[in-house]
Amino acid sequence: MHTSLPDFDMPTDEQVHLAAESFRLLADPTRIKVLWALLQGESSVACLADLAGAAPTAVSQHLAKLRLAGLVKGRREGTFVYYSAADNHVRGLLAQALHHADHVDRDIPSGDHAHHPRSN
Repeated sequence: MHTSLPDFDMPTDEQVHLAAESFRLLADPTRIKVLWALLQGESSVACLADLAGAAPTAVSQHLAKLRLAGLVKGRREGTFVYYSAADNHVRGLLAQALHHADHVDRDIPSGDHAHHPRSN
């Protein structure tokens, strides 16, 4: 039935698997905080731990998983590693998720972008 629609398109199994893995990794409040902070600019584990309200060792473990998934990247400077979001796709994912959560929480119609600071 759907295949008779002229613009019908399904993602590949690999695309679906990779998207599901990204969502699985984002299904953690600390990781969302860390990623949002990294979207503001490069940061160290200690600073991210402070911003996320988590232990540096826990943040380091989260960053390792996010790096393997291609959501963050690291830059070594001497003995320190500075992390940043991998690209603007990460911003889009988080902004949409937070925008959706805000609208669900506040019962705002989905077409109303004027009252949401992250919709830009």
